[in-house]
Amino acid sequence: MNRIDRRILSLLQRNAALSLAEIAEQVGLSSSPCWRRIQNLEAAGVISRRVTLLDRRQLNLRTVVFVRIKTDDHSQAWLDRFAAAISAIDEVVEFYRMGGDTDYLLKIVVPDIDGYDQVYKRLIQVPGLADVSASFAMEEIKHTTALPLAYVD
Repeated sequence: MNRIDRRILSLLQRNAALSLAEIAEQVGLSSSPCWRRIQNLEAAGVISRRVTLLDRRQLNLRTVVFVRIKTDDHSQAWLDRFAAAISAIDEVVEFYRMGGDTDYLLKIVVPDIDGYDQVYKRLIQVPGLADVSASFAMEEIKHTTALPLAYVD
């Protein structure tokens, strides 16, 4: 991957609606070589998908909750059941297995505290949870989907 590929990625991750002509112009290529580079980045899995980002506040999803989960069951069978149950909850927008004091971390978006309570009631139906703790975001200071590209070789 070279400087032009990184520039293409930078442009696309900030605005995937840019036309091929706009991208090509900004990276100093004609359309055909630029298109081939984008196709190669997709084929290599560097570009995994293109999506439209929605403003959660405009969709009445004003509350962000980070939920820390601890379990005493660390078997693969339990994780498979847990992951399936969590993946079925639309309000969970991010889900991580962690190292350290917390086993799993969820990011949940809901309209309000009552909305979180409804999600919480679904969460605690999963057998094997030892602790479910929530923290509510007071203010979003930085939020981006753009990945840093300075580390790309």
